[in-house]
Amino acid sequence: MLVVAATVLSATAVSLLLPKTYRATASLLVEAKDEQSLGNALPLILPQEKLSYLQTQAEIILSKRVAAKVVQDLKLAENPAMRTAYEKAAPGKESIEDWLVEALLLKLKVETSLSSIIHVSYSSADPNLSARIADAFAKAYTDTVLELRVEPTRQAALWYDEQLKSLRANLEGAQAKLTDYLQREGIVSTDERFDVDNTRLTALSDQVVKAQEQTIQWKAREEQARKFLEQGGNLERLPDVLDNAFIQKLKSDLLQGETKLQELASQYGSNYPQYQRQLSENQNLRKRLNAEMRKVVEGIANSARQSRQREAELRKAMEAQRARLLGLKDGRNEFTVLKRNVESAERAYDTAMQRHVVSQVESRASQSNVTLLNAAPVPGKPTQPKIRLNIALSVVVGTMLGFAVVLLMEMSDRRVRSTGDLDLDVPLLGVLHTWRPTEVRLLGGLGSKPRALPAPG
Repeated sequence: MLVVAATVLSATAVSLLLPKTYRATASLLVEAKDEQSLGNALPLILPQEKLSYLQTQAEIILSKRVAAKVVQDLKLAENPAMRTAYEKAAPGKESIEDWLVEALLLKLKVETSLSSIIHVSYSSADPNLSARIADAFAKAYTDTVLELRVEPTRQAALWYDEQLKSLRANLEGAQAKLTDYLQREGIVSTDERFDVDNTRLTALSDQVVKAQEQTIQWKAREEQARKFLEQGGNLERLPDVLDNAFIQKLKSDLLQGETKLQELASQYGSNYPQYQRQLSENQNLRKRLNAEMRKVVEGIANSARQSRQREAELRKAMEAQRARLLGLKDGRNEFTVLKRNVESAERAYDTAMQRHVVSQVESRASQSNVTLLNAAPVPGKPTQPKIRLNIALSVVVGTMLGFAVVLLMEMSDRRVRSTGDLDLDVPLLGVLHTWRPTEVRLLGGLGSKPRALPAPG
């Protein structure tokens, strides 16, 4: 208990004697926007990206550039108290501005989260000074973000001004060369989309493609028929024969004739006149069927040969048309080159003009994506020292120290109070009880009866 009381009293005394520190906090709303695209918000910003962005902004606030701007805005280098502290701390080692920057950053704290809000806190013994410096850091950070956004675009605008002059000269020169060529060659229309030769070449190309497809089909059918005949197959099973409607009709008539012939043979015999007529008709149908099947096979070969001839003719016509068109275009090669030069110069000039306009607009921006949400109020209560917290911690620490002291005292006391304190592997002879001479007389006086020592308990 003495240790606990001493610890609590010491912590309380130290807490009361420590200098008081006041912390003022300003809140900034930072919208995660793309500074390179005129402030358009980034789509679907992930939490990790947002946290990384806010951490980057926190590093900017903690930068020496922002701190130097705070020193300049508040004119801290001209403050007598600051100059006195500087002369006591580091006279002559560095400039007062650099010393103030380091001193401000030591007491500055920046907190970020996923809520797009940054808290800027500054601690000082003067509550008014803490609020002023916290607000000054918020303002300096806002101005710095705007400067970081405007400076590159301002330099880019100046660079595009110089580039536009040369690009404009290149465009005017290319247009002049094209105009001179058109006047010299007497070309009025430069649009070839409706040119007859181009249209004819396109049509011939389409016809050649179709002819190739037909040739491939007829060649496959011809190969199939040839292999079928070489293998000794029946022409009736040929796919082209099976697809022929007239041949199928002849086969149907022949089948009916064969059926009728069998009926006549079973009823009247083979010498019956009607049987002979039906037999003759069947033979004629068989001859016609064979002739038609041969025509189909010959037609496949003829069609394949005609398809190849048509394809060759179309190819020849297409090559002739292509040669004619190339001959016509040889005279326009220079025109094409000049026209492409003009188009390239126009695209380069238009792109540079667009970027120049964007750079000029961004260089004149007066707002950033940072907004002061809450100015730093003057703190009414000190944040340091925290007396209640220190007392509570001192109770805990004192209790732990008290127990430690008790354990150390007990460990250092070597007296034996019970058999449990002895760790000897020997028989126990007896135990001495508490010495009480007034209650029991161990030895009798003169003339009394002798007594023995009390029995061991």
